[in-house]
This record gives sequence, C-alpha cells and structure tokens, in this order.
Amino acid sequence: MSSTAPVAESPARDSASAASISLKAVDPDLTARARYWKNFVSDPVIAAFIAGGVAGAVSRTVVSPLERLKILFQIQNVGRNEYKMPVHKALAKMWREEGWRGFMAGNGSNCLRIVPYSAVQFGSYNFYKRFFEDTPGADLGPYQRLCCGAFAGMTSVSFTYPLDIVRTRLSVQSASFETLKEAAAQGRNGMFGLMASMYRNEGGVAALYRGIIPTVAGVAPYVGLNFMVYDTMRKFFTHEGQANPDAWGKLAAGASSGAIAQTCTYPFDVLRRRFQINTMKGLGYQYTSISGAIRQIISQEGIAGLYKGIVPNLLKVAPSMAASWLSFEMTRDFFVAMRPEPL
Repeated sequence: MSSTAPVAESPARDSASAASISLKAVDPDLTARARYWKNFVSDPVIAAFIAGGVAGAVSRTVVSPLERLKILFQIQNVGRNEYKMPVHKALAKMWREEGWRGFMAGNGSNCLRIVPYSAVQFGSYNFYKRFFEDTPGADLGPYQRLCCGAFAGMTSVSFTYPLDIVRTRLSVQSASFETLKEAAAQGRNGMFGLMASMYRNEGGVAALYRGIIPTVAGVAPYVGLNFMVYDTMRKFFTHEGQANPDAWGKLAAGASSGAIAQTCTYPFDVLRRRFQINTMKGLGYQYTSISGAIRQIISQEGIAGLYKGIVPNLLKVAPSMAASWLSFEMTRDFFVAMRPEPL
C-alpha cells in the first residue's frame, strides 16, 4: 500500500487565497465578470480572431527576408537585373548593401498589416462557416471550405489594403534601384507619413486602394484553396487512432496548403505588386488596366514574367504557412479551453 502525505499550504498561497476571498467579499460580481470574459474569448469566432493575429505576426516575421526578396523580384521588369537568381546570391546582395535592416525592411508595417489581416481572415472564416453548416458545429465539405475561405479573404483584404500598399512601397524604396531616390525620400517619414503623402499627392483614398481588384481576384481563390487544402492535408497527416495530427503533421499540412494555393494564384500577386507601385517613377511601366498589364508583361517578359519571384515565394510560403497554422491552432485551442463549465 502507498499513502500520500498531505501537502502543507505555503504562507504565500494562504495570503493569495485570503486576498481572493477578500476581493469576492468586496466585489460579489467578480466571478460573474470573470466567467463573462472567459466565455467571450472562448467563443469560436473571437478565439479565431485573436489566434489569427498571433499566427500572422509569427509567420511573417519568420520569413521576412524572403518576403521582401519576392517583392523585389516581382517589380523588376525587362532590362532590370539588380537582383538575380539564385536566391542565396540575391539575399547576399541584400545583406551586403543593407545588412539586417535590409532583411527586415517593411516587416514592421507588414506586421501592422498582417496582424489585423490575419485576425479578420480567421475570425470571418469562422463567422461565415455558420452559414454553410448543415447543423451547428458540423464539419464542412471541401467546396464549403473553399467558399468560406474566399469570403474571408475578400473581407480581410478590404479592411487592411492601405497597409499592404504602404508595406510594398517601404519594401521597395531602399532597394538598389537607381531611380527610386525620390520614393526613398518620401518614405523617411515612416509608414503613416508615406500613407499621408500618397493620399495628398496621388489621388486620395483611391491611391490607397490602387491594385485592389487584382488583389481581391488573387486573394479570394488563394485563401479559399488554403483553407480547403489544409483541411484535406490535415486529415492525411492524422494517424489512425488520433483525433488530430501532431505538431509535425500540422506543420506539414500548413506547408502543403500554402505551396499549392500560392502556385495556383501567383500571377495575381505579381499584378497586385505592379499596380501598387504603378505611379512610382523609374520602374519602366505605367499600366492602365489589368488586361493591358497582362498583355504588356507577356509581350515583354514572357509567361515567366507572371511568375517572377515564385522561387523565393515558395521557399518562404511553406515555413510561413506551417508556422501560421500551427501557432493559430495552439493559440485558438488555448482560448477555447478557457470556456468555463456550466453552472
């Protein structure tokens, strides 16, 4: 037989308990308020909103150098070759000329954008799910996830697009493109200074939403595919007898979903970046329409022009989406687990 000796209460624990009892005596609604906030943050939509913000910040910071390099490749039109493949040489050039700040250029504004973007995306996805569920809490089919993800993508990009266009400008202006000195001077006032300058000098609100049509056209299928493929791959990496995949399975599912979704929708991302800097002088193009931009890119740069930057993009999207989905699920599960037991 074995016996367990009683554990003596420490003085610190006694005083904490006494303080808790004292607070309850002074404020009898303390427990009710605590239950309210626990119920609030454990709601599926709210938990997904908070977890989405965390996931966005983690995923983008992890791959910031590759994200910036992708943008620099995307905006190089024919005749410009300041940044060349292979990727490691382009990264080495960035490091030699700009150091660590070059690797992280635009990441602050990117995180300011991606936190609300990712939060709205995951939160709105869980909101839209309710309209597609056969019964409350029922699992969705692949096409239902595709539709929910598309709506979530359009919602999130509409809310945060001005931050995205400013992030692109900040990523570009310090790069070694000879003719971007004017843009660099504009950006010295920071993200909000650049936003104000664009508003005053480039057409008001319309300037802050330049390129949103190709952006929405690319984001809707990308986010939809991301959610649909992730769910499919998540089941694939779930071992028999488990309800959910382990951490490595979630990482693999996230990496697969990001790579597939990005490859399918990448030309829209190139168009998005080109239109975002369409008014910047010295880059050699001034597009007037989406169809005209596509024709000009293909005629001058070939089909490959629509896939410029896809190599660093694929190198960054796999770890980015893996980190995003894993941190999202861990954070969401933490908040959902806070839901108090019914009285």
